[in-house]
Amino acid sequence: MLEIRNLHAEIGGKKILNGVNLMVKSGEVAAIMGPNGSGKSTLSYVIAGRDGYEVTEGEALLDGENILALDPHERAAKGLFLAFQYPLEIPGVTTMTFLKAAMNSQRKQRGEAELTTPDFIKKVNVAAERLGVKKDMLRRALNVGFSGGEKKRLEVLQMALLEPRFGILDETDSGLDIDALRIVAEGVNSLRSPDRAFLVITHYQRLLDYIVPDNVHVLSKGRIVKSGGKELALELEKNGYRDYGGEAA
Repeated sequence: MLEIRNLHAEIGGKKILNGVNLMVKSGEVAAIMGPNGSGKSTLSYVIAGRDGYEVTEGEALLDGENILALDPHERAAKGLFLAFQYPLEIPGVTTMTFLKAAMNSQRKQRGEAELTTPDFIKKVNVAAERLGVKKDMLRRALNVGFSGGEKKRLEVLQMALLEPRFGILDETDSGLDIDALRIVAEGVNSLRSPDRAFLVITHYQRLLDYIVPDNVHVLSKGRIVKSGGKELALELEKNGYRDYGGEAA
């Protein structure tokens, strides 16, 4: 599914990633944990193709294709999705307008026909009800005036509608109370399948109580320094990151 080989990256001349190697197989959920400044968000941005990050060495293969040479919208059309830690606000663009444009843009990239308005509304209503997204939120400008929990629910709604092959969740638990965390996690878990994989980036083990990973990887100083099963997250919660060159969580 996703294979990262010796990935080096920098921003503004500062090296952040220093040879990341990672394999996430189809059907798996992999968790990335690590101290502040270890490169967790940078890794997600580089995979997704965010501007400002320069890859100086290495590859990121999605289903065997090196996606680092592709534009962000091309990566999305290949089935890549990034849920941001801090979702962007877009004044003047309603959530429904954004969702329809995103869905039809990907369908066009894949050579598929655009959704009719009735089919689009039906898909959105079904997914929104499952995730506890109120209809009035869908009529408002995207993320404008939304709470942190509402923004994260909308991110998962987007993912549910776009049905990506590979989803990256960049600290999705940030700013969520327990109820919102549970709803978001249930939405993610409903998308787990043998044909889809996830990379979950988090500081804390609590998210992994709800989205149980197959593998946990510790990122420190721009590289993976330890990998293990879900029990590794419990170890990190107890002992922190001092053994991996970082402060305790």
